[in-house]
Amino acid sequence: MQKEIRALFAALMLTALGTTVTNAAGLPQGDKHQRNEEKYRTKLANEVRHQLVMLPWYSVFDNLAFRVDGDRVTLMGQVTRPTLKSGAEGVVKNIEGVATVKNEIEVLPLSPMDDQLRRAVFRAVYGEAGLNRYAVQAIPAIHIIVKNGNVALEGVVDSEMDSNLANLRANQVPNVFSVKNNLVVAGNSKKRA
Repeated sequence: MQKEIRALFAALMLTALGTTVTNAAGLPQGDKHQRNEEKYRTKLANEVRHQLVMLPWYSVFDNLAFRVDGDRVTLMGQVTRPTLKSGAEGVVKNIEGVATVKNEIEVLPLSPMDDQLRRAVFRAVYGEAGLNRYAVQAIPAIHIIVKNGNVALEGVVDSEMDSNLANLRANQVPNVFSVKNNLVVAGNSKKRA
């Protein structure tokens, strides 16, 4: 009987020792590290997004996106000014925790025709009664990217109906060769500035 009690006591002690590798919240140490890493990535992504939208020349005719991989940030998208491309890289490099920045931002070609199309698509999309609420934000939610007569709509909207309406309005603008609707419905959004 005494041997059985000792064996039971030894088994309980081994079980207790096996569970001591937990943190105060009762989570295994590996989970704590994983949660801290996830929290750090989220904080870094929020700071990158903040710095990009605060750029002075960032407008409705530019599209900035990014990807965070550890301490490396990849910038993507299209801009109308070369200074915006270099400015985006500069502000992201200065963020604490960013080791390297890969700048894949495309500078759109200078074209008076594209400039006219940008303004016409802007009026068509944001002049629509159902979409004008998106224009009252500091940076409008629907970005209009025009390259060689081709239009891409980028950004986040509240509903599939708003996405379809913006696409319809952009397609009605004369001299537009094609419209690519990349609008994302809220809740399904990707990381975008």
